[in-house]
Amino acid sequence: MSKPLPSIDASKRIVIKIGSSLVADLAQASPRRAWMESLAADIASLHAAGCDVILVSSGAVALGRPRLGLGIEALDLSEKQAAAAAGQPLLMQAWAEAFAPHNIGVAQLLLTLEDSEARRRYLNARTTFQTLLSHRLIPIVNENDTVATAELKFGDNDRLAARVAVMVSADTLVLFSDIDGLYTADPRKDAQAQFIARVDALTPEILAMGGDAASTTSNGGMKTKLDAAQMALSAGCHMVIAKGEGLHPLRALRDEGARASWFVASTRPQLARKHWIATAVQAKGGVVIDEGAEYALGQGKSLLPAGVVKVSGAFERGDTIAITNLTGTLLARGITAYTADEVRQIMGKKTHAIPEILGYAGRDTLIHRDDLALI
Repeated sequence: MSKPLPSIDASKRIVIKIGSSLVADLAQASPRRAWMESLAADIASLHAAGCDVILVSSGAVALGRPRLGLGIEALDLSEKQAAAAAGQPLLMQAWAEAFAPHNIGVAQLLLTLEDSEARRRYLNARTTFQTLLSHRLIPIVNENDTVATAELKFGDNDRLAARVAVMVSADTLVLFSDIDGLYTADPRKDAQAQFIARVDALTPEILAMGGDAASTTSNGGMKTKLDAAQMALSAGCHMVIAKGEGLHPLRALRDEGARASWFVASTRPQLARKHWIATAVQAKGGVVIDEGAEYALGQGKSLLPAGVVKVSGAFERGDTIAITNLTGTLLARGITAYTADEVRQIMGKKTHAIPEILGYAGRDTLIHRDDLALI
């Protein structure tokens, strides 16, 4: 008996990536509003059930081209940046209007590659996502083409979506495309190409099935989708490639059994993230905590500055540090929201005292429970 595929309904947090050709009607030089409204309705249904949803939406460059008198030919970097600047407001306005009938607000996040790699930027972006989701907004993400250089670009929104999925510990990454999944060869060129419904491991044979983008308005292709799958699966996030051209594509995938290729992760996002914190990153310093804080960690709580009695090392915000108890036993490792110097100032203090001590309102927690792994 074949194993069941993952379920959209079982996901608590989903990242959905949408390509330019789905969002933009190039012939009319305008957003595909009926399609966007249908997807917004699909997302509203998940949202009402308590699911967190993040959209990674291409389309800014495609919508901005007509504003600059540019056709569908390949653009140089400066033209692409200008088109993105002209098109991004149109894209966000269209999404805001699509979600308005459902009383769901949207928020714009423009990211560069450095935002996902530099410690402080990564932590700031992750916290921004968490705050927006806690207020039940739909974050809409795009690459910041207006400032990204060729060397710093993600290169496509497939990989950007995977980076976001890893950053927010998503359960499922959905890549809506102009193709309904993974094939052994490009089905547009090879009539013998076979469809693959489930991938449990990214073997060399699977990775060799990548191809190029089919359109000059898109940067992606099957290769970038497989790259995205590598990122997602390593973080415990399932990924699915599905055709998105028809109305209500998420409903078709969720309720109607639409044909799609699922890439199945072998662990859950939180477990994968905590394993990475516990084993993959060298601790840059540490803190000693009192018995009350030790008990709180054992109950799955975050670490507060009030529970810290000693600080060692010279760590920065976003570094991984060790947490030990009064007898010197290593209890946990976690990603700190403060520098070592700042912790020395606020240790033993209540959270409400932090702004007065540091001169700014920082995080309520020294290490949030999502960024903490017990040893």
